[in-house]
Amino acid sequence: MRSNLIPALLVVLSAAPTVLAQTKISGTVKCSKPDEQHALEVGDRPNHSLMIAKGKCTWTKPLEIAGTQAKEDIGAGFDDITGNKSHGHGYVVNTWANGDKSYVRTQGSATLKDGTIDSAEGTWSFTGGTGRLKGVKGKGTYKGKGASDGSVTYEVEGEYELPK
Repeated sequence: MRSNLIPALLVVLSAAPTVLAQTKISGTVKCSKPDEQHALEVGDRPNHSLMIAKGKCTWTKPLEIAGTQAKEDIGAGFDDITGNKSHGHGYVVNTWANGDKSYVRTQGSATLKDGTIDSAEGTWSFTGGTGRLKGVKGKGTYKGKGASDGSVTYEVEGEYELPK
């Protein structure tokens, strides 16, 4: 089984809408098959399991905030899977080209095919950052499409605001 949480987390952590001076952002991130994942059958009905996973993503069309671009992400998440449907949430740590980090929370759903993500969608929001991204606020959406090698490519969009 493959978790949709990691890709969702990685995608979500990079875009965000806000209240004051909102700036739109968008990008594309490719997440490899999770480095770690563990699934436990629940036992209450057929094909019901809980999964936790962690993996890495690389921005192929980076988000850009404060003059720097998103470089790579590490995401960890939790999914509740029944049959070929998954619902989950997770967290992503984005590393930016200048070394700053941003932190993102994701939640979403996925459709699975042969135990890996076929398609996914959800929302994300910034929970914090370092350096120029300290105090970043924002949120957005993501949509993902799985590949036969177990990777998932996510289109991420949203809006963000930096403190003045």
